[in-house]
Amino acid sequence: MASPVPCYHCGEPVPAGSSWTSHILAEPRAMCCPGCQAVADAIVAGGLESYYRHRTDNASNPEALPRVLQDELELLDRADVQQRYVHSEGDLQQIQLLIEGISCAACGWLIEKRLIQVPGVSQATLNLGNHRLTLTWNPSITRLSSLLAEIKRIGYGAHPFEADKASEQIAAENRRYLRRLGLAGLMFMQVMMATMALYEEFNQDLTADMAIILRWVSLAMTTPVVLYSCAPFFQGAWRDLNNKRLSMDVSVSLAIGGAYLAGIWATVTNTGEIYFDSVTMFAFFLLAGRYLERRARQRTVESSAKLVNLLPPSAMRVNSEGLPERIMLDEVRPGDLLEIKPGESIPADGEIVSGISSVDESALSGEYLPLPKRPGDTITAGTLNVEGPLRIRVNAIGQETRLSAIVRLLERAQSDKPRLAQIADQVAQYFLLTVLSAAVIVGALWWWLVNGETAFWIVLAMLVATCPCALSLATPTALTTATGSLQKLGVLITRGHVLEGLTKIDTVILDKTGTLTEGRMTLERIEPLPGHDGEQALRLAQMLEARSEHPIARAFGRTLEQADSVTSHPGSGLEGQCHGQLLRIGKPAFVAALSGQPAPALPDQPGQWLLLGDDLGPIAWFVLNDRLRSDAAELITGLNKRGLRVILLSGDHEQVVQRMAKQLGIEHAIGNASPADKLAYVQQLQSEGHNVLMLGDGVNDVPVLASANISIAMGEASDLAKTSADAVLLSSQLKVLLQALSGAKRTRRIMLQNLFWASGYNAGILPLAALGMVTPAWAAIGMSASSLLVVLNALRLTRLGTSESATKRAAPIFSESSA
Repeated sequence: MASPVPCYHCGEPVPAGSSWTSHILAEPRAMCCPGCQAVADAIVAGGLESYYRHRTDNASNPEALPRVLQDELELLDRADVQQRYVHSEGDLQQIQLLIEGISCAACGWLIEKRLIQVPGVSQATLNLGNHRLTLTWNPSITRLSSLLAEIKRIGYGAHPFEADKASEQIAAENRRYLRRLGLAGLMFMQVMMATMALYEEFNQDLTADMAIILRWVSLAMTTPVVLYSCAPFFQGAWRDLNNKRLSMDVSVSLAIGGAYLAGIWATVTNTGEIYFDSVTMFAFFLLAGRYLERRARQRTVESSAKLVNLLPPSAMRVNSEGLPERIMLDEVRPGDLLEIKPGESIPADGEIVSGISSVDESALSGEYLPLPKRPGDTITAGTLNVEGPLRIRVNAIGQETRLSAIVRLLERAQSDKPRLAQIADQVAQYFLLTVLSAAVIVGALWWWLVNGETAFWIVLAMLVATCPCALSLATPTALTTATGSLQKLGVLITRGHVLEGLTKIDTVILDKTGTLTEGRMTLERIEPLPGHDGEQALRLAQMLEARSEHPIARAFGRTLEQADSVTSHPGSGLEGQCHGQLLRIGKPAFVAALSGQPAPALPDQPGQWLLLGDDLGPIAWFVLNDRLRSDAAELITGLNKRGLRVILLSGDHEQVVQRMAKQLGIEHAIGNASPADKLAYVQQLQSEGHNVLMLGDGVNDVPVLASANISIAMGEASDLAKTSADAVLLSSQLKVLLQALSGAKRTRRIMLQNLFWASGYNAGILPLAALGMVTPAWAAIGMSASSLLVVLNALRLTRLGTSESATKRAAPIFSESSA
């Protein structure tokens, strides 16, 4: 008797004589019931037919998942790893997974249906809003890695959800603010309709009983707004008063609390205006302004969190037997040998031991083109291996990596306040004290000259209208937005005074090596002597230089063929055996001594000239040069157009410095300058009243960087130079500095606009409110509109510069050498 045909969808036997079929993967498939047929047709119609292909392929091949992926999934079966992600509930365990590849509700149905059929799984619930899957299972029946593999087999990616604490905390606070804002907006509309019915101009025939009911209804709807939506204002006011400090929360709390209590009194006594609509309107508009400001701040925090989240959760370590093993990231130690496949993130700083590839550093420097890497090159944690497999020797992990240093510098910049922001904070303090004093005096005058009820609403209008919210938001929002925008352009601001200081610069001092030039020697040309071939001379030179780590050796490129018995003669050159031939490369006198012939004259042309020769005589000249950066001339032209004085200050030979200055159009150039000379020169300029910007890279520039009014370090600069600088050019493109100068001026202009508007509005509205020409309701609208205008104006800084700087080659963030 033939065995029944299994249903292609669920696997159950198909009843004899069944006519239910679905067309799947170009073939008719038998179904056991109309339900399976309907679901299968829906899956195909929804474009999810690949579900059956994945299921079929993997059913016939249980080991279809790559071995590397299986190793990574099995890491999650370890108890120490599960402590970070898994929660135990009796005999069951629960985890939240982030699912990748979801496109519609049908995807959620497939994942839940597939997992719930796995033995040991008791719950599988997918939130389509955030793509998080809550999975509960019995670990004694099935392993977590098996469940993740099952998700992978049906075509989706899954990994434990672990939110960044800082960004998650701010996101949670923003959600609470949004709930408060929503409640205030909802109640504001309802209270507005109820209170408008009490106005005589809107309703002439309202009965007394209905008026009382509407008063109490308005009170009931306003109470949750005051107690819940406005809770942050009261908490902030209490905190500030305990610290003997005045803030806008004090003014807001007085206005809201006073109007609410007065409204309660008016409702209970059935006399006077209730103004509950003013309370809810004030709360709604103020919460809207604060929510926008928090959203702007969240974007900056998330940009820092993205840097931290660039690191992978695990790494492949090569053990003592030469075999790779998957370990967690926190198990990596300095000195470990790691294997990195194409497409994987670099887990730690290190040096490439073997392999040639390209590395994507766009997340750190804004450069979208991958940079070529080969043995001997340093590599940075958080970057992405693009092409070939690499093996690296770990140099730094955790907080010691260059990525962590960048995050710390960014956090320091965000915590600093420039002078303009500090002045705004002080002005807000004094302004609030003035307003409170004026409110008391004006209220007393109205009480004495008119009546107590009118005096109360005059004071309330003054407190609402002149709340210094816009004044307090004027500078922080602009600074936060501008700092994040410049970081995307490739300028990392590490101290808060930079944006303000850049607008006052009148003198720019530039270093030469590593700043205007690329800071590495390049082979410019080969001049073979008569009877010799240039290509053959280059191969011999490469063999001699292959084992050297000197910067000059890198100019010749790398070759697998190396010379034997290579000896270094410091200050002179190298000597070694190439195919049995004794060769030397270096200074002419050192090379000529090998053959006993007189040293040839050094060519009278710019560059560093090296001679290659053997025991028979000289073979070829090699000329090396430090190549000028492609946009160096554009930088000098841009600085000159801005009316800035440009000075080239370098420790190189005077002749070389003057030649470069002439080439770039720099009028003032000084060579042969020691670090002490550079420092003295900058201090002399400052004593003459100049504001100096210094752009440098090496350790010898650190004293000058520390002394200059504004100091900027190149992306390839030494770590010490970067920590001493006020900003870092993450990209090696010099013209980004021009964008920073323009961005700083625009930031200052918007900050001044915000301060002018906030101050002008508060100064103008105060006498109008004191004269009774502004009601509390209109005061709430004006104050909220002022705050919203300031925030929206600051958000224009998200468009600082252009993406042009991201289309050029970028440099590593932190280098180990100091150039």
